[in-house]
Amino acid sequence: LGEKMSFQPTEDLLCPICQDVFTDPVVLSCSHSFCRDCLQTWWAGKPSRECPLCNRRSSRSDPPCNLALKNLCNAFLQQKSQASSGSQLCPLHCERLKLFCLEHQRPVCLICRDSKSHSNHRFRPADEAARDHRAKLALFQHVKQNCDLMTEHVKLQAQYTQSQIQEQFRALYRFLREEEEARITLLKEEEEQKMMVIKKHAEALSRAMKTLSDTVSATEEQLGEDHVRFLQLYNAAVKRVQQHPLLEDPQLPPGALIDVGKHLGNLGFNVWTKMKNMVSYAPVILDPNTANPEFSLSDDLTTVRHGHRQNLPENPERINCYRSVRGCEGISSGHHCWDMEVGDNAAWFVGMTEFVRWNKEKTSRFWQVEFHSNKYSMRTVEQPPTPLRVKKKLQRIRVLLDWNRGKLSWSDPDTNTHIHTVTHAFTDKLFPCIGT
Repeated sequence: LGEKMSFQPTEDLLCPICQDVFTDPVVLSCSHSFCRDCLQTWWAGKPSRECPLCNRRSSRSDPPCNLALKNLCNAFLQQKSQASSGSQLCPLHCERLKLFCLEHQRPVCLICRDSKSHSNHRFRPADEAARDHRAKLALFQHVKQNCDLMTEHVKLQAQYTQSQIQEQFRALYRFLREEEEARITLLKEEEEQKMMVIKKHAEALSRAMKTLSDTVSATEEQLGEDHVRFLQLYNAAVKRVQQHPLLEDPQLPPGALIDVGKHLGNLGFNVWTKMKNMVSYAPVILDPNTANPEFSLSDDLTTVRHGHRQNLPENPERINCYRSVRGCEGISSGHHCWDMEVGDNAAWFVGMTEFVRWNKEKTSRFWQVEFHSNKYSMRTVEQPPTPLRVKKKLQRIRVLLDWNRGKLSWSDPDTNTHIHTVTHAFTDKLFPCIGT
C-alpha cells in the first residue's frame, strides 16, 4: 500500500459518491463507508436513509466515524505531500535530478545516466533543458494567443465583409427598383398619350358623322318637295352637300398603339448597360490580409493610408518587416497595366513582388520605384537603389507588365513620359505591391 500511495490511492481510499479520498469518513451498519458530507447530501430530500451502494436502510441519522479508514487516508495524503516536496530527488537513487534525458523526456540523476536503461541516450543539463522547454512553451503560448486573436479577427472580417456585400447589393436593388419605376412611369405616360389621341380621333369622327347625317336628312326632305319648290332650293342643297363631302374610310392615325418594342426590346441589356455607369472597376484590388498593421484600407480595397498600428493576427501572408500591401490576384501571364495615384505623399513605392508567403529566412524578389526625401529611385532585392531622373513631380504613376516577355515598366500617365524599365525572366506569380 505504501508503494502505491506514492502515486495514486487505491479504490479502498475513495469515497463511492465523490470518487475522491475520504474526508471525515463514516461507516453504516452494512459496513459501507462514505464522506460524512457526501452521505448527508445524498440523503437530503429522500424519504428514507438508505445505503447508496446496497440500498440497506440505516437506523442512524448520524453514523459513526470510521477511524481506521480516516487514519489511512491521512497517512496517504501526508506521504503524497512529502513526495511532492522531494520531487528534486531521483525516486530510484535519491540523487539530485541534474540531467534531462532527451529520449525519455524526463529529468534523471547522474546514476541514471550511467544505468543500462539509459544506454546510448542523449542528455542535457536540467537547467538548460528547462530553459529550452520554457522557451518552447512560451512560443506555444504566443501561437495560442495569436490563434485566439485570429479567431476574433476572422469573425470581425466576416461581419464586416457581410455588411459590405449587403450594402452594395442594397445599392443595386435600389437602382433596379428606381429603374423599374421610371420605365413603368414612361409606359403609363405613353398609354395616356395614346389614349388621348384615340379619344380625340373618335370625338372628331362622331362630330363628322352627326354633321353628315344632318345633311343627308335635309337633302332627303328637299328631294320630296314639288318640282317648283325643289328647283327653288336646288342651289342651296348643292352648296350644302359640297360643304360636307362624303368621308373616306375612317382609320386610326399612325403610331396610335403602344411602342412595345421600345419598352421590352433588349430590356435586360439596356438596364445592365446603364447599371455599369453606377459601378466602377479597379484593375488592382488590395489584399487586407497582407497589409502592414499600420495600414488602413478603404472599403472598396483600392486605397491605402498610413495610421495607428492595429492589433492584427500574425498570419503568414501579412508583411510586418516593412510597410506595404499586396494585390489580391497574382499575375503569371499576359500584358497588364494599372495606375496608382500617389498625390503629395512624402514617401511611397509602387511595383511588383514575387512575395507569396512571409518567410524570415528568405526574401522574395521585388522591383519597385520609390519616392523618398524628394528623390526617385529604382529598388530591387539584388541591387542597391538606382537614382531616377524625373522632371515633373508625379501625381500618378503607371505600371506596365508584359509577363511573357519579362518586361516591367513605369511611366507618368499625365505626361506620357517613360520613367524606367527592367527586364527579367519571370517564373513565379507577380503581385502588385505598394507602400507609403
